[in-house]
Amino acid sequence: MSGHSITIVSGSAARKGVSHADAIGLMREAFISLDAGQSLNFAGARGHGSDPGTRFGAKPGYDAINRVPGLKIGSYWQNNAAHGLLNHGSTTILLDDATGFPTAIVEASWLNGLRTAASDAVGVEALSRPDSRVLAIIGTGNQAWHDAKAISLVRPIEQVLIAGRNREAAKTLAEKLQADGIAAEPSDIAGALVQADIVVTATPSRAKLFDAADIRPGTHISAMGADGPGKQELPVELAARAQLFADEPGQSLVIGEFQYLAGTPDAERITAIGGVLRGTAEGRASADSTTIYDSSGIGLQDLVIASFALSQARAAGIAQEVEF
Repeated sequence: MSGHSITIVSGSAARKGVSHADAIGLMREAFISLDAGQSLNFAGARGHGSDPGTRFGAKPGYDAINRVPGLKIGSYWQNNAAHGLLNHGSTTILLDDATGFPTAIVEASWLNGLRTAASDAVGVEALSRPDSRVLAIIGTGNQAWHDAKAISLVRPIEQVLIAGRNREAAKTLAEKLQADGIAAEPSDIAGALVQADIVVTATPSRAKLFDAADIRPGTHISAMGADGPGKQELPVELAARAQLFADEPGQSLVIGEFQYLAGTPDAERITAIGGVLRGTAEGRASADSTTIYDSSGIGLQDLVIASFALSQARAAGIAQEVEF
């Protein structure tokens, strides 16, 4: 039986329709809906291709805001650059809530960067001191650029300090942000942390990037890099004196930054960011509090932003309808 159609949203179409500001509003709504028990997050799955060095993961969820179930497939094929392709790939599949058939396939590489940075910005807006003006970013990749752009929309950032293993990459990212009108400069980690009001870690690290003593009282930290078993960016000791938050606390203990807290009393102190946004959970306790927000990424984020990209592409007449 035929007659079912599916909409294709290309990467270029998705990029034209969604901004950092759009993404921040969408993520705020998504986390509130999740915390209220309306939208749902489901356990993901992981695998690889014939080369064990490759990997992909599926993150399913149900978006109650748009009444859309579905999933995002994120992949990493380490040799893609040699073929002129991105090593990281993201594809979101939206399903019809009434039939379960796919209604849209959205190329989500750009959207993945946006939704991750928007989660960071939502956490920064809810948890950092309102007068925060210096942002330190550890990491020099594309995600670091997205995060600096998004955070600059929610706090009066006057200086961005970029630190990473490659000083030249830090310089290149700083110049890219300068071209966007954001004051930025390369730094080493120690020099950045001693000045920072907000710290973002956006790396693939499997060990702490700095010592707990390097973080000043009152600092907010967004840990964005841990999204798989064994990943870690922060010192374990920091969690003992910090307030702990996450996009999804249970997932944070399995694949997020707080894996090292699993099975410990500190695991019970992790607060869902949606509760803070809804006003049902406490946020920053004082100006001197250290706050940590772990964003390991959930499928709901991908569904919400993909649904928005789909509606924008359809409105602009740049979505492609095909028989399925």
